[in-house]
Amino acid sequence: MLKDYLDKDIYNAIIKAFSFNDITEIRMRVNENIIVVVKNKKYYLKDDKNEFLKATHIMIENFILKASEYSIYAFNESISNGYITLPKGIRVGLTGNIVTNEDKIVTIKEFQSINIRIPHFVKNCSLPAYEFLVNDTVYNTLVISPPGCGKTTFIRDFIFQLYLHNVSSNILIADERNEISSVIGGQPQISLGGFCDVYTNCSKTFAFKNGIRSMRPDVIITDELDLQKDIVCLKEAMNSGVNVVATIHAKNLQQLQNKMGFDKIIENKYFSRFVLLSGDEGPGTLTNIYDEKLNCIYCR
Repeated sequence: MLKDYLDKDIYNAIIKAFSFNDITEIRMRVNENIIVVVKNKKYYLKDDKNEFLKATHIMIENFILKASEYSIYAFNESISNGYITLPKGIRVGLTGNIVTNEDKIVTIKEFQSINIRIPHFVKNCSLPAYEFLVNDTVYNTLVISPPGCGKTTFIRDFIFQLYLHNVSSNILIADERNEISSVIGGQPQISLGGFCDVYTNCSKTFAFKNGIRSMRPDVIITDELDLQKDIVCLKEAMNSGVNVVATIHAKNLQQLQNKMGFDKIIENKYFSRFVLLSGDEGPGTLTNIYDEKLNCIYCR
């Protein structure tokens, strides 16, 4: 799936040493060894002579040119947000020289590194939590984990489980960074079942306000909640009778409680369930589930 984008020598070295079914990330940094991440373990990529393969500026530039279909301008909105989405839901994070105009990011140039994130649909990873999150309707749920431990993997499977269990709620996905469904040209690259409507590459403010008004969702599912900025969105949804499933970065419950704005979450009872994940047994590993009073109702 990456054959059309990666340098030929890099691609051949990868398929010789690894299976794309196991790879979660490929990291390329200018003048540094290329790293392949398999099941949370990092490996340096080697060539036929058993020497480390280093990324060059040209390699990275060529990859981005191919990923943007040789039109950086056409993909500039995505690039200015720090990523490009490829077919099959592959997401490429970008770093480099940030160009701004009056404090607004215009684009990124002189690329320094890329992080190729390969999604894996981990079937049934949300099932251990399912009965705690659904009872006639979907509970307002906050899914918590450190980066790279499966929040998006978990909610993808949860959405699909709602479809399999015929919970025929209208689900609006507010996919601010196009990570959940990875839509390209109007086509989701990751199948989430038949009950979903998707907003991509827009603010949560837009998705919540306009989605509630025009799409009549029963549930809104969104990524990477900002406890301060997105409180208004949560309030609007709850006051409209729309339930919310969202994700947030935190290593554990204590770290979550220390985030500014969390006190309002508890005070206003915005969420009835808090799901804590880890990567201990692969992405989306369920650790604990807490109720609205932070009592543990599922403890691994």
